[in-house]
Amino acid sequence: MDTMTDDFSDRCRLVLIAPDLEDADALDRLLGAALSGGDVASVILPQYGLDDSAFQRLAERLVPLIQAHGAAAMIAGDTRVAARVKADGVHVDGKPEALADAIDRLQDKMMVGAGGAKTRDDALDLGEQRPDYVFFGRFGYDNTPAPHHRNLTLGAWWAEMIEVPCIVMGGSDVASVAEVARTGVEFVAVSAAVFGAADPAAAVAEANRLLDEARPALEAET
Repeated sequence: MDTMTDDFSDRCRLVLIAPDLEDADALDRLLGAALSGGDVASVILPQYGLDDSAFQRLAERLVPLIQAHGAAAMIAGDTRVAARVKADGVHVDGKPEALADAIDRLQDKMMVGAGGAKTRDDALDLGEQRPDYVFFGRFGYDNTPAPHHRNLTLGAWWAEMIEVPCIVMGGSDVASVAEVARTGVEFVAVSAAVFGAADPAAAVAEANRLLDEARPALEAET
């Protein structure tokens, strides 16, 4: 799928991680507001503690909203749900064997991204399966203003050495997207920095402004 690369391929782009909210109406409003704020490459919908049927109902509601704003809808949870709700892809957080199985079954139909790497060896094991991206970070752990140093280090190393795109988790401060972008990675993920803001649309707009500003620096380093 090229939804995650069109038009902004010369700079780092924004990925949103949907927050863990029980109120589907509130989540719908938050996502709609955030997506109205500017460019978003994709939204990852984690299953969190929902059972499969509840997660499917939530995804059925949110996937069309995400896609209507031009972003890719990625399902992190039961891979069967992704097909049922016509999502753009799945995010597999686990061992290389689980990733390989998802790629074998699904990659000709949708994107398959990989998470769960904590070391270079972990990342290389996942990368050998040729996912559409590798994610450095953990959902819900963006609880400090700055990105986690390990994720920044892994992202910078990966972006320099490996062709498979990567996503690095930012911090709870929207300004953290610039720090991630300076590593040279293709995507920066945020959640609290947008969904914890008083105005999610303004937070997305500010993130894109910072990413635009980081673009000349990236070009100068290449």
